[in-house]
Amino acid sequence: MLEICIMLVIAYLLGSIPSGVWIGKIFYHKDIRNFGSGNSGTTNTYRVLGKKAGTAVLLMDILKGTLAASLPFFFHSDVNPLIIGLGAIVGHTYPIFAQFKGGKAVATSAGALLAYNPQFFVFCALLFITLIYVTRMVSLASIIAVLIIAPASWYYHDPILTTIASILMVFIILRHRGNITRILDGTENKVPFGLGYKKSKKTE
Repeated sequence: MLEICIMLVIAYLLGSIPSGVWIGKIFYHKDIRNFGSGNSGTTNTYRVLGKKAGTAVLLMDILKGTLAASLPFFFHSDVNPLIIGLGAIVGHTYPIFAQFKGGKAVATSAGALLAYNPQFFVFCALLFITLIYVTRMVSLASIIAVLIIAPASWYYHDPILTTIASILMVFIILRHRGNITRILDGTENKVPFGLGYKKSKKTE
């Protein structure tokens, strides 16, 4: 039990690393929480700081989840990696290093899945990329993706995977409540590519 607690603490601290905040302050002298949506995650980093910073934050946020879910391997523990990965997801969302105001957990959740089930991770990544291309909204793509991913996890006959996927589905949707309001109002930000971009870019 002590070993599990230690792993969860380490996972939480890994998840608490505020990638977007630190990259913004160190390399761009900006606190991204004061710009754009005010969120410290990947999407707002892309919007405020550009592609290089956004990509760096995306990779770091995925890595946080992957490292956390890999801790049972390093500790030679038989605890399910996804359970430890939850520590990083909580840390990313409520980071101790950033006044407990973090991102929306999508990238870090993906990182934990990468460590646990790479095949399912590839499916989820392709689904997410396709949805971004079609909807041109990261928030809507995230919401639709988790609504598909949770039931899709049944294919693996893995109760823990399905349970955690279902919990994350609810959690991620709740974290996107503001985005849902903007989507319904037609004011949600769109990415500068994807289906219909050339046609609509003059009017957006």
